[in-house]
Formats: sequence, C-alpha cells, structure tokens
Amino acid sequence: MTTTELLLSHRSVRRYKEKEISQGVLERLIECGARASNTGNMQLYSVVVTRGEEERKALSQWHYGQGSTAPMYLTICADVNRYHLWCEQSGCDTPYGNLLWLLSATIDASLFAQNLCVAAEAEGLGFCYLGTVLYNAPEIGELLKLPKGVVPVITLSIGYADEEPAQSERLPLEGIVHEREYKAYSDDDIRRIHQLREEFPFNQEMVRQNGVRNLAELFTEKRYPRKQNEEISAKLEKYLKEQGFLG
Repeated sequence: MTTTELLLSHRSVRRYKEKEISQGVLERLIECGARASNTGNMQLYSVVVTRGEEERKALSQWHYGQGSTAPMYLTICADVNRYHLWCEQSGCDTPYGNLLWLLSATIDASLFAQNLCVAAEAEGLGFCYLGTVLYNAPEIGELLKLPKGVVPVITLSIGYADEEPAQSERLPLEGIVHEREYKAYSDDDIRRIHQLREEFPFNQEMVRQNGVRNLAELFTEKRYPRKQNEEISAKLEKYLKEQGFLG
C-alpha cells in the first residue's frame, strides 16, 4: 500500500485487541513523530505514555471512558518547559511563556502526532484521537504531573484493532480549498458542501435519536452547546494562566 492509499483509507479505531505494543514498535513510532517539521527545530512537545492497567483506568475517566480497551494512551503535550530549563542553564532569558509559543508548541505537537499516527497505521495499528483532552486539561495535567510550561493538547488511544469500522464522511474539496483568496460562501455553496454530511446514514440516525431538526442542531445543541463551550473555555484559560502561557 502506498502512503497515499494508507492516508485515504484511514479509519478511527475504538475497540482494540488484548495485545501489547512492543517497546521496539513504540520507539519506532515516536522516532517517526520526531522527524516531523517543527518550529525552529525546537521540538516544543513531549509525549506521556500510559500503559499500566491502573494508570490507563485513571486516565480513561478524564476521557469519559473513551479508548478504555486500548493497551496504551499517548498524551502529546505542548512543552516549553524543557526549553526554558536549557535557557536557564545557559544563562539566557526564558521568553517562551506566552500565546505565540503556546500556539507554536501546539503546532509542533500536532505535526509530531500526525507523523506518529501515519507510522502507526503502516505498522498495522489503529488509533483514535480523543478530543476530550481539552475538556479536562487541568485534571489530566495533574494526573500526569505536568510542570509549568507543559499542557496536554492531544490524546491518542492506540493498539491493534478489534473492529473494522466504516470510514467517516469528509467535506468535498470545494468546501475547503480557496484559490488565490478566501471565497465568500453563498447559501447554495453551504448547502451543497454539507449535503454529504446531512445525508450520511450514521448522521441521519443520530439526528433521529436525539430528536433534533438537523445535523447542525445536533452539534450546536447536543454535542458542543454554547454553555458547555464557555465553561470549558473558562477552565482552560485559567489552566493556561497557571501553566505560564497567558498573562
């Protein structure tokens, strides 16, 4: 399978076999992640590996049980702590505790994670990105003993798949590509771009089960409602201040 074919065949895996990932395979995946492009070759990320049964159970609760059958969680963090320690040791300023470097470190961590994920699929592993990491970042940070200058931004459950899930739908390219400049969307554009998602059988079933009018209402009223967004944002902002990224 070519790399292009591998990427186009991606599926999120949520059920895993009771099979451990060897240390050699794990190190190879992390090395692949570390070869990703990054800001100034500073590699402003760290990855915390969670493998033991009790440790996985403790972390799983902050992801609402997601990935609980996986033999391993990988929590990938934006990390300026390591750079600050090196700067201090070298008698230099420590200027990276701010929004610019939070975003830079988040980009670095994301590139690392994507390289690692592609390598994982090439090794015959499955994984799932857990968006809940930002919902409970302070609690996850406390559990993993993350110091000032380090925040969790991505969590992956990873292991050997015990399912063959259907592939999720994606927006058509016309919905995400803009030539020369950003194109204003017409009402017809928005309807056409989202038609596949609206007609996707799984989404239609979720709309029916939740008793909402359409897929947009499922997102805005059930999955990611305003009140929840604002509460999580406030908690996350407080945590980022405590971790030294926001004044």
